[in-house]
Amino acid sequence: MSFLFGNRSSKTFKPKKNIPEGSHQYELLKHAEATLGSGNLRMAVMLPEGEDLNEWVAVNTVDFFNQINMLYGTITDFCTEESCPVMSAGPKYEYHWADGTNIKKPIKCSAPKYIDYLMTWVQDQLDDETLFPSKIGVPFKRNFMSVAKTILKRLFRVYAHIYHQHFDSVMQLQEEAHLNTSFKHFIFFVQEFNLIDRKELAPLQELIEKLTTKDR
Repeated sequence: MSFLFGNRSSKTFKPKKNIPEGSHQYELLKHAEATLGSGNLRMAVMLPEGEDLNEWVAVNTVDFFNQINMLYGTITDFCTEESCPVMSAGPKYEYHWADGTNIKKPIKCSAPKYIDYLMTWVQDQLDDETLFPSKIGVPFKRNFMSVAKTILKRLFRVYAHIYHQHFDSVMQLQEEAHLNTSFKHFIFFVQEFNLIDRKELAPLQELIEKLTTKDR
């Protein structure tokens, strides 16, 4: 959760997405933070008893967006058109952007441009009250889970890019513990609810195995 980062860096790439105080989702977020504080990430990601899966996925998706937003915000000076002319995660994986509405045919672009497109697109989904309802009693749309899966699949690509292309900068900034904790939490969450296909996780498979084997 974003609380892990304390007040270290208030620089975010996009504006932080806030969950309204007093709402049920805010209570869920507080529950998640409390269980995360125990240090057991496997337990922390489990659906709390009696809670709605869609709402739990929604709250955590917003939080992962905020975490990645903050993590990427710390390294934007190092991720430039010159240093990252393509959006890649190591030599074998390259991502081209398409959102299905504004850009229908995948385009090759620099990593900062791709991540700007990606985070703007995610922000638009999170701000859509019909997709991510913040009011109690407003039902989730039938396609909510497939939208959430697409968001998480795309957010994973930002982690993959940071690990493959900018880990030296992360270490210089002494942010590697934060990055690892955030990514581990993210992976445990998507594994718990089977939200990202294994093949999509391939660019960081070795790291995922390393981070998760000791917690089985």
